[in-house]
Amino acid sequence: MLEALLALLAGLLIGSFLNVCIFRMPNDYSIVAPRSFCPSCRRPIAWYDNVPLLSYLVLGGRCRQCRGRISLRYPAVEAITGAVFFIIVYLNGLSLASLKLCTFAALAIGLIVLDLVERILPDEFTMTGILLGLVFAFVAPFDTGLAAMLVPAAWGGRAASVIEAAFGAVVAGGMLWIVGRLYLRLRRREGLGGGDPRMVAMIGAFLGLHGALAAVLLGSILGSVIGIAYILATRKDSSSYELPFGSFLGFAALVVAVGRRMLWF
Repeated sequence: MLEALLALLAGLLIGSFLNVCIFRMPNDYSIVAPRSFCPSCRRPIAWYDNVPLLSYLVLGGRCRQCRGRISLRYPAVEAITGAVFFIIVYLNGLSLASLKLCTFAALAIGLIVLDLVERILPDEFTMTGILLGLVFAFVAPFDTGLAAMLVPAAWGGRAASVIEAAFGAVVAGGMLWIVGRLYLRLRRREGLGGGDPRMVAMIGAFLGLHGALAAVLLGSILGSVIGIAYILATRKDSSSYELPFGSFLGFAALVVAVGRRMLWF
């Protein structure tokens, strides 16, 4: 339990950093400098006003200096990231596998919010995620996978794991890219953004082909049901409304990544 609580604290800090990325990346600001500032008055935020969750509660969700309202998104991202980290370490212990899943969860949460709010899936998350997924495939190998049946036993489990990650990234990402191109050719308009296939490739690199396909299936179902319900409820034009498919993909991937031991994944 102590390890899971430490993971919760780490998740709160990572969630705070994700908030920096979510705010700054769409505006082409550096995520390194300057230090955190109020979006309303642009004044620097003191360190004691930048403690995850606690500062938001103490300040009542407002800037200490200008009293401008701070978006509820900030504590929500911190709380969700902390909770996911807690669950991962509680279920898997303090291990390389937990580090791998927590890294994936942080990337997925960042992409979920960025696509939901800004309709972007930055390469800084997706392409970096693909590389990290391949690295983690070596240091924290998959237990099973299609590559294990195709790779000679003499190559070892780590080689099979890396090949599984690469196979999952290329096949899953490639399949979604082909679907997007076919939709464009048939409907004469884009149905998928360029970041969606790269996000699926990232999911494949971390979860393998099986996990990536499960995430795409679940994300598609969620996107269809929730998207149609939202369009009907708000009376938006279904032909022009841009569904944040990456947000549904990210949520589905988190369900697969965290719940695969409890479910069939």
